[in-house]
Amino acid sequence: MMLSHHFLQRGFVMVAESQIKSRIPLFDGMNRIPGGIMLIPLILGSIVGTFFPGFLDLGNFTTALFKDSALPLIGILIFATGMQITLKTSGPVLATAGTILLTKSLIPAALVVLLGHFVGIDGILGVSILALIVTMDNSNGGLWLAFTGRYGDARDRGAYMASAINDGPFFSMLFLGAAGLADIPYTLLLAAVIPLVLGIIVGNLDEKWTEIMRPIPNMVIPFFAFALGTGIDLGNVVTGGLSGLLVGAFATLFTGTLAYFGYRWILRRGNQSGIGIASATTAGNAIATPAIIAGADPTFEPFVEVATAQVASAVLVSAVLAPLLAAWVLKRERGLKAQDENTESAPLRPEGL
Repeated sequence: MMLSHHFLQRGFVMVAESQIKSRIPLFDGMNRIPGGIMLIPLILGSIVGTFFPGFLDLGNFTTALFKDSALPLIGILIFATGMQITLKTSGPVLATAGTILLTKSLIPAALVVLLGHFVGIDGILGVSILALIVTMDNSNGGLWLAFTGRYGDARDRGAYMASAINDGPFFSMLFLGAAGLADIPYTLLLAAVIPLVLGIIVGNLDEKWTEIMRPIPNMVIPFFAFALGTGIDLGNVVTGGLSGLLVGAFATLFTGTLAYFGYRWILRRGNQSGIGIASATTAGNAIATPAIIAGADPTFEPFVEVATAQVASAVLVSAVLAPLLAAWVLKRERGLKAQDENTESAPLRPEGL
């Protein structure tokens, strides 16, 4: 009875959606671009934050929604994601998160440090070791959730915890061996994971809450993406220049390749291995990491200004390139078709993302 009711309800929703006519198909247009439901608001937010910052400082609900909403909305999304993780899926989720962490953070950071032993912290071609490691060893958890919400399943969305772990300066400071390593704020890591854990607990206790929270990604992703975008100053992207664009492109291609083979060889995901490439991004808060590292180890102080500009460019480049590349590989390997056909058999998938 419950199963038949589910399909009847789903069928009613699909019929209702088919009858909806858009004067201007904004939502459908965004969805034609891989990750567009996040990318387009992100770019619009960066434009507004760069050229019309006064609008964001009007105060009240305008500032709260369009400038300061990123962390609360991502928190809700993480909580809702946790609700989709059942005891049956927890093993695959941990395996996926571990693979992402290995291929997106641990291996790239180790290779950058190894390069530093040969060329010094000055780096190569005007790109310091500081800029390289900060760009490569973290990932944009919000974009990962947006992409896997459409093309992945519960294993992929639950692997957000990899972004919770590699977020911030932890791995960069660890691998660079910076002074003040003992002061790494482990509490921030704990704070990032708590919403996910609580979501898992509530979702396993009451499936009705899981169903209620299922539409959350469609609701919050465009808004927190816009708010994240307001923190990306396009002036810094321009200052980063060609070197920043190249760093972002290289980091995306290199770490995306590692993540792809991690999905294919370790997780055995076959034609869905392209999903891993979506992790090949640089988180927006990585822009502040060079200054944090220099504060712990003054040796890196001369590189902070240029590295910050290069990382800012890499954030924007990777946010655009990674989902486009991931979707292209999925389509080329017919992984997109397989995912669409599995919609009915994967009830943990958010609708319409």
